[in-house]
Amino acid sequence: MGLIPGLSGRGTPFPYKLEPSRAPPRRTAMRTPPPLASGPQGPDHLRPLLATVLAALREGGQARGGPLPAGGPDAVTATVRDAVGEVLPEKGDPGALHTLVRVLAEGAADPAHPWCAAHLHCPPLAVAAAADLAASVLNPSLDSWDQAPAASALESLLTRALARETGHTDGLVTTGGTEANQLALLLAREARGAAVRLVHAAGAHHSLPRAAWLLGLPDPVEIPAPAGTLDPAALDDALTHLPGPHLVAATAGTTDAGLIDPLPEIAARCAAHGARLHIDAAYGGCLLFSDLHRHRLAGLEAAHTVTLDLHKLGWQPVPAGLLTVRDAGDLTALHHPTDYLNADDDTAAGLPDLLGRSLRTTRRPDVLKAAVTLKTLGRSGLGALVDRVCALAGDFAHLVDDDPRFDLHDQPAISTVLFRPAHADDSGVADVRRHLLVTGRAVLGRARADGRLWLKATLLNPTTSTDDLADLLTLVHRAHAEGSR
Repeated sequence: MGLIPGLSGRGTPFPYKLEPSRAPPRRTAMRTPPPLASGPQGPDHLRPLLATVLAALREGGQARGGPLPAGGPDAVTATVRDAVGEVLPEKGDPGALHTLVRVLAEGAADPAHPWCAAHLHCPPLAVAAAADLAASVLNPSLDSWDQAPAASALESLLTRALARETGHTDGLVTTGGTEANQLALLLAREARGAAVRLVHAAGAHHSLPRAAWLLGLPDPVEIPAPAGTLDPAALDDALTHLPGPHLVAATAGTTDAGLIDPLPEIAARCAAHGARLHIDAAYGGCLLFSDLHRHRLAGLEAAHTVTLDLHKLGWQPVPAGLLTVRDAGDLTALHHPTDYLNADDDTAAGLPDLLGRSLRTTRRPDVLKAAVTLKTLGRSGLGALVDRVCALAGDFAHLVDDDPRFDLHDQPAISTVLFRPAHADDSGVADVRRHLLVTGRAVLGRARADGRLWLKATLLNPTTSTDDLADLLTLVHRAHAEGSR
């Protein structure tokens, strides 16, 4: 009887004699392996599957018939459960691709529908989605050069080009504004020490104080923003009396109303107090592409770090975020050596070190879709899209303001309009929104401003018409009237 050492102090009895095996290794029987998307035959394998996907997308969208599936969460869950059946069956189902894509499309919120306007949730450009397919097929991973030679070179070109738009020198690709904001706080901590304190307005994105908590920083200081934006005088007072060092987070495009903080004045206060400045421009940053609106981001270049997000006003499939940095030396804080990815001798021999370009290890080449979009549309094409949705928001605000059935909160700062049925209380506003969601007729957001609850329309679809928006108001009025009976 043999013993297996190490499982107890004495070893564990094993009732078989251990001898070298003379039999060949047993292989699992398999028919022809499933086709691969990459490789020389990949395009031929994909072609019929793409036809299946496109047909399922069309069928699912037709079955939904609106911007959102009707029936609410329970009905959608039941439909998905019935369509999927057993998630991991004993034998595979060759029709699974059509079944699951169709049910996902039927149960999706369609950001291309003119009445789907709740969130910073854009309809992606077709050319960007097509590029994203190529990224999935090639499947580079941007944690080492030998997994992503061309993708790493393209990422370097794109991040530096977009950083120059903000007046900065370099940038990192992120999954969106939340990761970019977290990275900004991390870089501030490494540059100013673990005692750096975040100072932000009440309307700042929730990811900022959350990042301070995740990074173990002191409790953030929230400055009241009665007008919705960071007040430079209140900021000056806080920086004067609060122990430092400080990291001030300003916002160019608040989530609730799209408001832009007075960036030049904030930058001047930060410079006077020696505070580090981060600007969260996840929403408003793409105003940089517009000759008409670019001036509204004056002061952006004074920030140490800037968050951008191309899956909002950049019309990219999720994810497509970026953090730009004024001083590329700040990024050295992210350097992390591990021999199998960025060995010193490989780096010395000229292989790029990609591990310090993100907190993530495995990273897909999200840069490709963005680069294809920038190259295809150019500054003028992207700027025209930005101008279009900003103009749509202005048109919608005028429709609301001229309609006695509704109250308008204010003229839009970017492409977000807050409105509510006249004479409705907050409970009535919330009921209208939920009624539209559950019936699948419209997708509107909610926001609090001036102590009241408002419906929020975030207009990111450049194909929406003024007639679509007028019909949306009629729909909201009818829903409110139905709920008031």
